[in-house]
Amino acid sequence: MGTTTRYRFREYTVTTVVDPMALPTFEAVCVTGEEQDCGAASGQTHTPEELTRWIAAHCAQTGHTTYERTTRATLRAEPGEWK
Repeated sequence: MGTTTRYRFREYTVTTVVDPMALPTFEAVCVTGEEQDCGAASGQTHTPEELTRWIAAHCAQTGHTTYERTTRATLRAEPGEWK
């Protein structure tokens, strides 16, 4: 004879809020290339304008035009309540 186990889950609400005390970071990697990506990376910048300047300089030096951008922000979880 088999046993049946039943689990009941309640929903827990959490809201995430960008931490105003932490600076966001922006980063880009050059992915131009047919057989392999260039791979040049901007490193972390703190404004989209800084990142755009890096991309413009890399593009001017190499002619590369395709990039992947990563944007990171520190979030704070604000717990809600169980439902």
